[in-house]
Amino acid sequence: MKVIVAASQTGGHINPGIAIANKIKDENKDAEIVFIGTKRGLENDLVPRAGYKLRTIEAYGIERRFSIENIKKMLKTLRGFGEAKKILKEEKPDIVIGTGGFICGPVLLEASKMKIPTMLHESNAFPGVTVKLLAKRVDTILIGFEDARERISGAKNIVLTGTPTKFNEREFSQDEKEEFLKENGLVSNKTLILVFGGSQGARPINLALEDIIAKKLNKEYQILWSVGKSQYDIIKEQLQEKNIDIENIENVKVVPYIYDMQKAMAVANLIVCRSGAMTITEVSIAGRPAIFVPLSFAAENHQEYNAKVLANVGAAKIIHDNEINGDSLNKLIEETIADKEKLIQMGKNAKKIVMKDVEDKIYDEIKKLLNK
Repeated sequence: MKVIVAASQTGGHINPGIAIANKIKDENKDAEIVFIGTKRGLENDLVPRAGYKLRTIEAYGIERRFSIENIKKMLKTLRGFGEAKKILKEEKPDIVIGTGGFICGPVLLEASKMKIPTMLHESNAFPGVTVKLLAKRVDTILIGFEDARERISGAKNIVLTGTPTKFNEREFSQDEKEEFLKENGLVSNKTLILVFGGSQGARPINLALEDIIAKKLNKEYQILWSVGKSQYDIIKEQLQEKNIDIENIENVKVVPYIYDMQKAMAVANLIVCRSGAMTITEVSIAGRPAIFVPLSFAAENHQEYNAKVLANVGAAKIIHDNEINGDSLNKLIEETIADKEKLIQMGKNAKKIVMKDVEDKIYDEIKKLLNK
């Protein structure tokens, strides 16, 4: 079996692609898998690290406004269609799988023209433009949330599978949790708020946290704050200007990045974060209550729709970029953690949307498509 996976730019697109590739290799040791991406995104790090070959084409997201820069991107993306066709002819895949983002446009459209079986995975509750444009052309669309189904029109076959993730449903022992807290200079007898904004951080969330720390508002709770690798030195300097030592803040541990996010979520009593599809999936698997801050300029406002998936089952609250500051976030945190029983119930509610056997379901659909 030879498979091409089109995945580019963000971890939210690339990691599901890698998870699908890993499942294929688990089931078929002789399978050959090649990724197609761009020269600019995280795929250049994540794909080779996962052990897969990466080929690249020119492709860009097109903004809905007239500009010289936009025209240049359109022309480069048009070249990308030819590049995709060339790669497909050279690699001769049995199936082409896309995991969202603009890279899927050239790759899956050319594969469809060449009568190669095509599959597209949409992890967001509100499908992106590329998915809508390809809906009538690809053979199968896999969705991460049921909410996405009614927002895709003209598709030949839509299957709810969930979104593949590195998280698994496991329980951490009390000793493991205590060790994690100790490693981060935190205590077990105080409510823990886990705050993060993705690998690069989220500026509105970070600014609100700076304000909470400067005003010492977090008297009722402690914070584990992952600020993002690119933001750490900036925030360190900004806190220094307020005479705050980033390594010595009462009830707060600040880190650039959390590598064992599943354990961090398991230890936390409440999570404050963005609402990308992968994050929603992982929060639900962890069974934790959350306060989501949807990325305000995300395409199609999809992070808002993702957040509502958990908010609608009573597992999360939402605060927007234009509403968040130290005082408003602190108030929402205090209100949420005040009722311990309700907090626990929110976590249980998060589990309601967990999809079981995601990779198995996806692999079953791959086999069905290949056996048609």
